[in-house]
Amino acid sequence: MELLLASAVGVLTATGVYLVLRQRTFPVILGVSLLSYAVNLFLFATGRLAVNLPPVLHDGAKAYTDPLPQALVLTAIVISFGMSALVVMIALSAYLSARTDRIDIAADGGDELSDETEEGYGA
Repeated sequence: MELLLASAVGVLTATGVYLVLRQRTFPVILGVSLLSYAVNLFLFATGRLAVNLPPVLHDGAKAYTDPLPQALVLTAIVISFGMSALVVMIALSAYLSARTDRIDIAADGGDELSDETEEGYGA
């Protein structure tokens, strides 16, 4: 189970970094979301992976899981939803004002890359 979780964190991180390095806003937003999911899984795993153990001690419980990472992950999920909504709104505003979703726009509003690379991307 640890191998599966570590693999999932690695794949999410690698995919997130790859998407963040793209030059379009939508892949960057997806990449940041995948990175936040990877961090959430990592935080969740820091509390030790245990199946069918209660997070709160009671009289009959012989073992328990640590509830602190679960609370941290729930808080991080809520914060990441808010940040994702903010980033989507900023990206939408930039797209509507500049008429392009590229993230390397020059200060004068012109594109840095030629039209050949933009057509090759499939835009």
